[in-house]
Amino acid sequence: MSRPAYPRLFIVGAPKCGTTAVTRYLEAHPGCFMARRKDLHHFGADLHFRAPDGGPRPRMSAEAYLAHFAAAPTGVLLAESSVWTMSSRTAAAEIAAASPGAKAVALLRHPVDAMFALWTQLRLNALGDEDVDDFEAALALEPLRARGQRLPPGTPLPSALLYRQSVRFAEQLGRLQAALGAENVHVIIQEEMRADTASTVRALYAFAGLDPEVQPPLDAVNTHKEVRSEGLRRLLRWLPPGLKAALPSDLRLRLRKLLRKANSAHAARPPMAPALRARLSAELQPEVDAVEAILGRPIPAWRRAG
Repeated sequence: MSRPAYPRLFIVGAPKCGTTAVTRYLEAHPGCFMARRKDLHHFGADLHFRAPDGGPRPRMSAEAYLAHFAAAPTGVLLAESSVWTMSSRTAAAEIAAASPGAKAVALLRHPVDAMFALWTQLRLNALGDEDVDDFEAALALEPLRARGQRLPPGTPLPSALLYRQSVRFAEQLGRLQAALGAENVHVIIQEEMRADTASTVRALYAFAGLDPEVQPPLDAVNTHKEVRSEGLRRLLRWLPPGLKAALPSDLRLRLRKLLRKANSAHAARPPMAPALRARLSAELQPEVDAVEAILGRPIPAWRRAG
């Protein structure tokens, strides 16, 4: 049996900007085969993920990565979605080397909202990704965390806690365009996708070379959730050593996800303190300006959000 080809389409992030929704829309298209699991993160040698015991997590081999596409029918577009790819300094060049002519889809939202949504998601995660329950306090810890200090023991990706770094969108887009070619990078603004999902999906399909007339379900995907029980969340961070050894890693992951889902409920995201929002909006206005310059157009929703 011949080895599967590398995918040609990559959903590269950013986190909390709509990657799950776009993944679902591509999964619904008969001309596209998405990797059987999201967030493989095969590309990005500088993304230092940690195993549950705190040690380095081995990088996924090419064989293990390509196995996620082995069931693809002949002639369909192969695609994958890994939310931290865009933040990596090396992933774009790695993708270009492995899959010449590859295309990438980058999702963005107003930087302040993206940071806040990421913090709330990491607070929700069962593995102890973020243990600071105040957003402003978490931002203040960024210098220490960049030096490897004051990290939650269970966080799988320490760089995810550098919230300002995660929204350096202009820099990230520049790397993608330099490695893949500007014509091969499609940018979706999360606020615009939410306002007109149907048009966004048609443009996505057209960029990917798929039939744009296919109409997938357009229900809201991956809306904000709140923790039901802090006690249960703390319990989920701890796994008895005997049980850990007895359960395969894939089964442990599925069990944690199942329990986390049971311990969460859909809810409106609590508002950010107005003074903090105003300060962060002023601080990140140059980022908004830089992204608009790359796109060659204004982003009205970001002007309203700021």
